[in-house]
Amino acid sequence: MQNVFKEFNIADWFSFYRILALPFLLLLLALGIREWFAVFLLISYSTDAIDGFLARKLKISSARGSQLDSIGDQLTLLAGLAGLLVFETEFIRANVLIIVLALIPYLVQLAMAFKKYGKATAFHTYLAKVSAILQATFIVWALFFGPVYWLFYFMIAVGVLETFEEISLIIIHDEWVSDVKSIFCLPKKSRNKDSGDYTNLA
Repeated sequence: MQNVFKEFNIADWFSFYRILALPFLLLLLALGIREWFAVFLLISYSTDAIDGFLARKLKISSARGSQLDSIGDQLTLLAGLAGLLVFETEFIRANVLIIVLALIPYLVQLAMAFKKYGKATAFHTYLAKVSAILQATFIVWALFFGPVYWLFYFMIAVGVLETFEEISLIIIHDEWVSDVKSIFCLPKKSRNKDSGDYTNLA
């Protein structure tokens, strides 16, 4: 385990922070401290932007970093949804059908990924980044100020569209790969078999 941590670069540590922060977020949730939960959730979401920037700026992107980033993203999203469930219960009840319908394709995508690759995907498409920003914005805003319905519907629509893109990419790729960017970028990409990353041929 120590050898694994020794291989972490600075971007990996920012991603790993989101994983470590989950128990603390759940503790704040259990204690019902809404304001501090929202603050630390915002910090977790902020590290998602920081690790990606550092990885690109310092040219330290890796398959390990992509997977850490994806795990951190998913855990932070689960914490955010749990926060809405606890602190915005009436909103969740009023929109439970829409939320469940949106979660079904996501769960299908997750099951497909684990069955085919043995782990979650880390495609990091452009659409996934837009979806993540919308999710973070809606959840944090809702926790600080209350839900905004137009943003909620927009987030759901983009999220479902992004999930179907991920499903399509899972069908296309027989092996786990990262940083594909978009299903429309595939003809211009060639996979590095050692790292699982894609590089431009153009």
